[in-house]
Amino acid sequence: EVQLVESGGDLVEPGGSLTLSCIASGVTVSDVAMSWLRRPPGSGPGSGREAVASISFDDLGTLYADSVKGRFTIFDERAKNMLYLEMDNLKPEDSAMYYCASSGRVWPSLSPGDFTYWGQGTQVTVSS
Repeated sequence: EVQLVESGGDLVEPGGSLTLSCIASGVTVSDVAMSWLRRPPGSGPGSGREAVASISFDDLGTLYADSVKGRFTIFDERAKNMLYLEMDNLKPEDSAMYYCASSGRVWPSLSPGDFTYWGQGTQVTVSS
C-alpha cells in the first residue's frame, strides 16, 4: 500500500521561504514520477488542484508550472525515500493546501489526473 505523508506547511510572510517534505512508503520516490500539487483556499475537495512541480524517475527531469518557475525547486532524497519542495520568494497567491503525489509513470507530468496516490496535504499560508 502506498502512503504519502506531507509536512512542513506553515504561515509565512510574503517573500519568505519554506520547504515541504513528503515521506513515502510502498513506493520508491526515485523509481517513479512524483509531483507536488496544490489546492487554493475556497476550492472544493477534488477540484481546483494545480500541479506546480514534478520530477521524473532517477531525477532525470523536472517540470514546473509557470506560476512557480524560478521560485520553487522539487527534489528527492533516495536514502530517506523522501520528496521535497523548496519554495522561495513566496507570494500570497501561493497560499494553498499542498499535496505530494506519485504515479505509475516515469516522466514528469503537470496533469493531476496522471497521479494515482496522494497524501493528505499540508497547509501553506502566505500573509503579512
